[in-house]
Amino acid sequence: MNESANEPVRIVAFGGGHGLGASLSALVDIDGLDLTAVVTVGDDGGSSGRLRAVLGTLPPGDLRQALAALAAPVTDAGAVASLFQYRFQPGTDAEPARPLAGHAVGNLVLCGLFEKLGDPVAALDHAAAMVQARGRVLPMSPIPITIEADFRPYSRPSHQPSGPVRTIVGQHAVAVAEGRLEAVRLTPIDPPACTEAIQAVEHADWLIFGPGSWYTSVIPHLLVPDLAKAIMASRAKRLVILNLAEEKETKGLSLSDHLNALTRYLPGLRADVVLADQKAVGDPDPVRRAAEELGASLLLAPIARADGTPRHDPVALTATLAPIVGRTIA
Repeated sequence: MNESANEPVRIVAFGGGHGLGASLSALVDIDGLDLTAVVTVGDDGGSSGRLRAVLGTLPPGDLRQALAALAAPVTDAGAVASLFQYRFQPGTDAEPARPLAGHAVGNLVLCGLFEKLGDPVAALDHAAAMVQARGRVLPMSPIPITIEADFRPYSRPSHQPSGPVRTIVGQHAVAVAEGRLEAVRLTPIDPPACTEAIQAVEHADWLIFGPGSWYTSVIPHLLVPDLAKAIMASRAKRLVILNLAEEKETKGLSLSDHLNALTRYLPGLRADVVLADQKAVGDPDPVRRAAEELGASLLLAPIARADGTPRHDPVALTATLAPIVGRTIA
């Protein structure tokens, strides 16, 4: 761990998609940080799913999102990052089907780099240089994984879970499934961890979990055996950022349940700080007790957008995170 105020604070943020993008967008505006994003690789929907099915590659979408969040906002690199995010349009009904419709340019670039360089980490480092990323993006595993979950349907009109459990396969299907999620797992059950991700965890000062889709973006990192071992062995402090709104995969799951799920899938996991929006949390006492069971203190702050949408405000999140990690805003 970093012991000097003159050394950068090494932070590893785990997640995927928009949730990880929110935390990274806030962290890049804090001085003196050495950032590493460790990204889940289970996406099988949309452009990522199509490319994964055709090429057998890592799904590039969440990796691209992390690169875009870390990209330099000005200069030519910002234009490259904007291009990475551009999606080919479907065209008109009068036109023949357009095979590239829906694909993000950055997804195609990453898949080209994966194939050309033969190493996902080298490919991501190359793409990071293209957008002048202010941090490193790594996959949690060098191979694509499949997420599957057991759901128990809700009965009507009581809307209580009942009936036989059914297994849903695939990240996208799990994310939109109806019912109460009973258990989640990965296929293969013991995927290899990215070596560079383990090294980043071993040298980290802070490990950050969330926000994001809890069962498909956050918890999968805890199910990769060697990565889980590194997290447990790390001397880094741990921060959990809670979500602002319920998603289909977490329907009926309270914020306290979110915290309890972490130790269900990685028994013995401890944290130092749990951060939640003061309005989204409702009654703070159950969340505070759940945080204390993790060994953490609960910090409530106004970190949601003022327009009422369930999204984190990057400026407010930056202002809240900077003192937590002991640094100032750039």
